[in-house]
Amino acid sequence: MAQTRTRTLHSDPSQDSDDLLCSDSNNHDNQQEQPEHEEPSSLPETASSSLASPRGYLSGEVRAERAWAHWTKLGRPKLIVAPMVDNSELPFRMLCRRYGAEAAYTPMLHSRIFTESEKYRNEEFTTCKEDRPLFVQFCANDPEILLNAARRVEPFCDYVDINLGCPQRIARRGNYGAFLMDNLPLVKSLVEKLALNLNVPVSCKIRVFPNLQDTIKYAKMLEDAGCSLLAVHGRTRDEKDGKKFRANWNAIKAVKNALRIPVLANGNVRHMEDVQKCLEETGCEGVLSAESLLENPALFAGFQTAEWIVGSEESSKDGNLNQADLLVEYLKLCEKYPVPWRMIRSHVHKLLGEWFRIQPGVREDLNAQNRLTFEFLYNLVDRLRELGVRIPLYKKDTDDAEILADDLAS
Repeated sequence: MAQTRTRTLHSDPSQDSDDLLCSDSNNHDNQQEQPEHEEPSSLPETASSSLASPRGYLSGEVRAERAWAHWTKLGRPKLIVAPMVDNSELPFRMLCRRYGAEAAYTPMLHSRIFTESEKYRNEEFTTCKEDRPLFVQFCANDPEILLNAARRVEPFCDYVDINLGCPQRIARRGNYGAFLMDNLPLVKSLVEKLALNLNVPVSCKIRVFPNLQDTIKYAKMLEDAGCSLLAVHGRTRDEKDGKKFRANWNAIKAVKNALRIPVLANGNVRHMEDVQKCLEETGCEGVLSAESLLENPALFAGFQTAEWIVGSEESSKDGNLNQADLLVEYLKLCEKYPVPWRMIRSHVHKLLGEWFRIQPGVREDLNAQNRLTFEFLYNLVDRLRELGVRIPLYKKDTDDAEILADDLAS
């Protein structure tokens, strides 16, 4: 495995952890229907409190000042890779950073398994010195276990993040993610435990309640508990299908206006025009992208897939880059920073999905391959090219691209 920059406990893995993972984006070969679940109807009343920190008592105003000072020290990144289980691992993060990403989240890590299994730690969390700014995300429902896990990674990241937004069935069974919206005193205790005991800031990623005022109360509670940065996914817990339900940027804007700490927006970011529009409409400090980056890791560099240039072909041009090129770059990064093959297989399907529709026989050969090798995957790319498959990524003409870049920099 890749050189990890974490400390580990030497303990034998006791169970298979795959059943405990959750992602907002489904793997290509393992999509499952998710059962309906009733949204939390109202927000429980919880008391706000002033919190201490490892450095002593801090008022809410001072905590907010420190939150902004830290964000400024990191360069105020605007373009951020969202957390994706099995998909936002080190090689993919580094690929996205090559193409404009300014910060990134790790995949969601299960805090209990992370503390118990050295194998899980070594496989699921790897990083390198260039992999910054970095959010390390955990799911949890026990403050002590979460703190134990967080202490292992805090020397190697810029935020320890708590996943409060996973809407999938496995999170419901495990009592974490968005299903902690039904137990806000527990959520508060998770945030407080980290804020009081870590030397790096605590961040949280949430989904919105159906009721806007409940969402605002929720966000303020997190801020009061010690959250230094909040990422808001503008969909509710039941709105799992991002293509069916558009994210509510107005709700994100309301949260941004109600808080004193930096706020990030998540949802509906498919290309750079979306980035600009989201920042303008929400007032947030930055945006997260997930599913769109899986298909186009060069999104933050201004590249677009063909579906997003329909109607604006005259102002777009072939960017002299395609998804097969990006896959080759990704594979080379995987050789440098090894990760489990299941992650690599998932990225191959995401990047070459449209290519496989043209040559389904190549996809069938990939699916029939139980044990992958880099040689096989490089040959697969060569085979597609020899068959004449090429689907370019597009860029806006230079003048439009420069205007957009200037707007984002301002």
